[in-house]
Amino acid sequence: MPQLAVPKQEIVAKFARQPKDTGSSEVQIAILTERINHLNEHLKSARKDFSALRGLHTLVGRRSRLLRYLRTCDRQKYLSTIAALGLRR
Repeated sequence: MPQLAVPKQEIVAKFARQPKDTGSSEVQIAILTERINHLNEHLKSARKDFSALRGLHTLVGRRSRLLRYLRTCDRQKYLSTIAALGLRR
């Protein structure tokens, strides 16, 4: 697992529905967003790292599916999550 700029416990504490909640969609989206940002920074300096690029595409697709699920299940949570993470939608 990569070293994230923000520790995972802080992300979980901010987006969790209840204490020790690591599986909710909001928490998973927030952790994936942090990993995507980390990989973006890496790829700025290592442009030919194609395995990292493939991993980035995988993470973006997974986050996209989770966002689509959250949008259909709970529109208000979806809007608050993308606003908190600064995602464009």
